[in-house]
Amino acid sequence: MKSRTLFIAAIFVLVLGSPSDSVAEKNMELTALNSMERIGQSQKPYGASKVEIKAAKNEVESFQVVVTAPAENIKVVKAEISDLVAKDGSKIGKDNIRLYREEYVRVRRPSPRAELPPGLYADPLVPFMNPLTGKPIERLTESRKRWGEPMIRSGYDMYAIPFEVFRGQNQPIWVDVHVPKNVPAGVYRGKFRVSARGGISDEIPVTVTVWDFSLPDGPTHRNHFGSFGNISRFFDVKRGSTRFNEIEMRYCQAMAWHRINPPIPHRLLPEVNEDGSLKIVPERHKALSEFMTKFHVTDFEIPRSRFARLPSSTLKSDYKHISEANRKKAQRYYRDFYRYLKENGWEKGAYVYMLDEPNLRENYEQVLVLGQLVHDAVPELKCLVVEQTYRQDPSWPDIDPAVDIWCPLWSFIDRKTIGEKVAHGDEVWSYTALVQRSPRYHPAYERVKNLDPPYWHIDRPLAVYRVPTWINYQYNITGLLYWSTVTVVLEPWLNPAFAHPGHYNGGGYLFYPGVPCGIDGPVSCMRVKNLRDGMEDYEYFAILEKLAGKEAVRKIVDTVAPDWWSFSKDPNKFLTAREKLAVQILRLKKGR
Repeated sequence: MKSRTLFIAAIFVLVLGSPSDSVAEKNMELTALNSMERIGQSQKPYGASKVEIKAAKNEVESFQVVVTAPAENIKVVKAEISDLVAKDGSKIGKDNIRLYREEYVRVRRPSPRAELPPGLYADPLVPFMNPLTGKPIERLTESRKRWGEPMIRSGYDMYAIPFEVFRGQNQPIWVDVHVPKNVPAGVYRGKFRVSARGGISDEIPVTVTVWDFSLPDGPTHRNHFGSFGNISRFFDVKRGSTRFNEIEMRYCQAMAWHRINPPIPHRLLPEVNEDGSLKIVPERHKALSEFMTKFHVTDFEIPRSRFARLPSSTLKSDYKHISEANRKKAQRYYRDFYRYLKENGWEKGAYVYMLDEPNLRENYEQVLVLGQLVHDAVPELKCLVVEQTYRQDPSWPDIDPAVDIWCPLWSFIDRKTIGEKVAHGDEVWSYTALVQRSPRYHPAYERVKNLDPPYWHIDRPLAVYRVPTWINYQYNITGLLYWSTVTVVLEPWLNPAFAHPGHYNGGGYLFYPGVPCGIDGPVSCMRVKNLRDGMEDYEYFAILEKLAGKEAVRKIVDTVAPDWWSFSKDPNKFLTAREKLAVQILRLKKGR
């Protein structure tokens, strides 16, 4: 009888598994999401049972692994990914892969015309490894040697691991995979494994398909994303100090990692003499050359000449007058600067950011004065004005002779007038700020007045950060401008809203200060990752255009973004279209 009981018990173990296996299986679940999805902290888990991503060489492709605790609270102590290995032994090593814990931030009040409600949103990405030390971020601890003595604090409040996942909640992990230039095309496989206390663990298979073409090092899509002056507030550091300069360079590195041209620090530029000529300081020139190479900078903003500053247009008697002496100095400055760039091969992407939103007749007149000054000095030098491609008022002067790069707000965009500017040799960029609908003077106002472009805020789908380069391509728009990535917000990690006077959640704010992580530099976010993906998508457009022409690209872009007012927010549509681009590139390259 006893032996029969043992036999039956053994059968139950074979069929049901050991008690510890059963508990381990129930206590942790892993699911995979793509880079455009975002899961709520208490949302019912969804996603795939495996990771499958595809990328070109020299591209960064991302995915997310969501750790869910379905049965009881768990404490995750380790998350790691293996090398990704192909059948022939080629591999994408772990040193090309970065892991981040997604932190949830609060949207307390909705942005204007928000598409998603207030609540907690995954956005900042806390790195598993401090990029400055190459070591994990130490968690905050307090201790004292003896009772009554002061507490000794070490570590930081914001760290990646370990972390707790409460029953019924999720903790997503973001993964960046950089595909090196020199790896062979093919299919690479590995595993992502998560371990928690109590012997709980799970893993999810990872497959990366590498396509046989490479993206360039720097961005093809031109761009300007503001400066970094506000980091002095975030880090309580004096501008121009050694520490400020070091932090600024780390922000520049972060922008370059995301295929955005970093602003060139003024301390690296040539000095300007009192007669307008340049003084080339060897140490500065060496540092600038290293900056341009290291960060793959493709555009070069020539700072506006201090000798050609016009007074406020409210001073009616003098708002467009530059003295003859200052005119000569300013023109010498532009000539010398352009010559300096040309000597170093940097002139192709050069431009002068001449004026921002000239919203008065007097401003239009100032644009004409400033543009003529620049063009008289250097006809080849391009002048950028943040203005739409049609006049705000038909009675105002035509500023076309002074402008080479037009930069309308997204909701101010008009396909017909953009086409006219491009046809006679001008460039057009686009930009976004706050939440602005089309103005009454828009040529198609009645049709577009109630339509919305893809505003950039936390409380909107992540796809709005990826789609602008797609729409830009539709209109022959070759650049993207954003007013800031580090504007001052209410509370950098707790309420990252720009108040103007309403809440613009994440508006003008794409990098979190690394202070609570012990990082003297920026912490990136899911939004800037999707912006990077859009910049990489544009590289696919440019490669296929060279092989098959614009129409071949447009047919595919149409499936995602036919215009500024009709664009997809479905991640699968982006990924399907991107794969179609890749397939055509591979087919045409093979047929050469």
